[in-house]
Amino acid sequence: MILIDTLLAGPTLLASSVEEAPIEPASAGVMLLFAAVMCATYVGVAIERFHKTVAALCGAAVLVVLGLALGLFEYPKLYEFLKEDLNIFGVIIGTGILVDVVGKSGLFHFLSMWIVRFTGGSASKLYLTLCLVTFVFVAVLTIVPAMLILSSLVLVICRSLNYKPMPFLLSVAICANSGAIATFASGLPNIMIGTAAGIPYAHFLQVSLPYAVVSLVIAIAALRFFFRNDLPWKQTPEQQEALRVQIETFDPWAMVEDNRVLLRSGTILALTVIGFVFAQQLGVGMDFIAMVGATAALLFAGKGVEDAIGKVNWTVILFFMGLFIIIGCVKQTGALAWVAEQVIELSGNELTLLVPLLGVFSAVASSIVDNIPVAATLIPIVKDIAADGTVPIEPLWWTLIICCNLGGNGTPIGSISCVIAIYALKKEAGVHVGWGTFLKIGGLIMLLQVAGAIVYVLLHYNNGWTPALS
Repeated sequence: MILIDTLLAGPTLLASSVEEAPIEPASAGVMLLFAAVMCATYVGVAIERFHKTVAALCGAAVLVVLGLALGLFEYPKLYEFLKEDLNIFGVIIGTGILVDVVGKSGLFHFLSMWIVRFTGGSASKLYLTLCLVTFVFVAVLTIVPAMLILSSLVLVICRSLNYKPMPFLLSVAICANSGAIATFASGLPNIMIGTAAGIPYAHFLQVSLPYAVVSLVIAIAALRFFFRNDLPWKQTPEQQEALRVQIETFDPWAMVEDNRVLLRSGTILALTVIGFVFAQQLGVGMDFIAMVGATAALLFAGKGVEDAIGKVNWTVILFFMGLFIIIGCVKQTGALAWVAEQVIELSGNELTLLVPLLGVFSAVASSIVDNIPVAATLIPIVKDIAADGTVPIEPLWWTLIICCNLGGNGTPIGSISCVIAIYALKKEAGVHVGWGTFLKIGGLIMLLQVAGAIVYVLLHYNNGWTPALS
C-alpha cells in the first residue's frame, strides 16, 4: 500500500496536456457532413472485405480536403491532431519489437509446455489454467501478441490431446478481453485513454485490475456452462494416466536454441514490465520504457534486427494516424462538443445516469465497430462533458476503459482477440463460428460484465476508492 501511495504521488507523464483555444462551432450542415464521413469510415472499418487501415486513411484524406476547402483549419493543424498521441506509437513499436525478440528465444513456448505438463492434460485443469494464463499474458504482453501466441498453443494442444478446439479458443479470446483492462499497457484503448487522461500505471492496479478479475470469473463461469457438453470435464484415472504418458513426450526446450538468450529475454521482459510500473517515478513516459526494452532486447537477445523491426504492426500505427486525424477534423467542427452537450442535457449532469449511458453506448458501439475508434471518438467527448468541473471525470474515464474492452465480447468482430480466434479456428481447424453461435455466448457474457462494470464504477467512486487525477 505504501508503494502504491508513493506511485500515486509521482508526476503524471503519460501525456502532455496542451491548452487549446476554444473551437468556433461550424454550421449544422458542416457538422453533419463531417460526422457522416466519420460514420462511413467506421462502417468501412467494420466490413471485413475492406481493410480497416485503408478505411481510416481514406476517411482522413476526405476530411482533410473538406476541412481545408471550407477553411476550418490550416494544414499545420494536422500535426497538432497527432502530436499528443505520438507516445502511443512509441508503446506499440517498442512492445512489438520486444515481444517478437522474446518469442524467438523460445520463452513463450517453454512456458506453454510447462503449463501443459503442470495440468497433466486434464480437460478441466487445462481449461482453467489456459484461461488464467491468457489473463496474465494479455496483462503483461498486450492483447495482440498474447492472442497470437495462445491461439497457436491451443491448436497444438487440442491436436495432441484430441480435444475440440472451439471451447478452448473462444474461451481464451473472451478471457483475453478481461485481461485487457488489467494494466495500462494491456490493451490499446487503455493506452489511448490512459495517455489522454494522464492516468498513472498504478491507478490501473487500484481501479481496473480488481474488476478485471471479477469479469474473468464471470466469463469463466458462463463459458464453463455453455461448453458443459463439449469437453470431457470428468476423466477416469486411466484416461488421465494415458494423457500424462502422452504429455511426457512433449519437449519444453524444443524451441530454445540458447539457454543464455532465454534467460536474458526473460530478464529484459520482466524489467520492462517493472519499468512500466515505475515510469512516473522515474520521470519518463511509457513510450520511453517500451523503446528501452525493445533496444535492450535487440542488443542482448536479438539475432535478426531487421526482421524484428519488420514485425512491428505498422498497419495498426497507420490506422491510428488516420483515426486521430479523423477525430481531430470532426472535433474542429464543434460536433463532438455538441454531442457532449446533448449527453449532459439527457442525463441532467447526474453521474448515476452518465456512467450507465457511457458504459452501455461504448460497449455496444465497440461490439459493432471496434473498441479503438470508439475510444478515440469518446475521449474528447468525455473531456467536454467534464470540462466545467460539475461532473467528476475519473469515473467516466474508468467506465470508458472497462466497457470499451469488455464490449469486444459482444460480436465476432468486436475485438481483435475474437477475430484472431475465429480466424484460427476456420483456417487451422476447419471450424466455422457463426454470428448466432457467438452472440449466444459472447453477447450474454458482455451484458453481465458491462452491467457489473457500471455498478462497480459507481460503488468504487461513491466509497472514495477512486484516486483523483491531478
